[in-house]
Amino acid sequence: MSTYIVGVDGSDTAYKAAERAAELAEKTGDKLVVLSAHSKDNTEVVTIGSDTWILDDSDQAGRLAERISSRLREDHPNAIVTSGAIFGKPVDALINAAKDHDAQVIFVGNVGTRGLGRVLGSVATGVIHNAECDVYVVRTAD
Repeated sequence: MSTYIVGVDGSDTAYKAAERAAELAEKTGDKLVVLSAHSKDNTEVVTIGSDTWILDDSDQAGRLAERISSRLREDHPNAIVTSGAIFGKPVDALINAAKDHDAQVIFVGNVGTRGLGRVLGSVATGVIHNAECDVYVVRTAD
């Protein structure tokens, strides 16, 4: 069984990349790991009236990745989909996660791979140029 990695940030384009990864994982029987990166280890306590919430960047990233994973599992019931939060800037975090999971493919959207985004940099461009595994670029933007 191979492992695929996809990063999500709550955007429609990231979901499109995750959707394509889930489609392929379901067809091939491979595992998909949906990850959301957080670059700060902040924990904040918020109190409003008698209610108190603890907001943690890692927890929020993990919840986002799990929401996306749940949706993918509903749409692709035969896919093996897990989720998690990863610390670091998205490019580095995805590349390191691919190494940690011994992943064969990282899925990214094509946002920022053309025009000014290509010159300034994007997550997709950074992963394409630095990943040690294959990178599948999903057409998520025109």
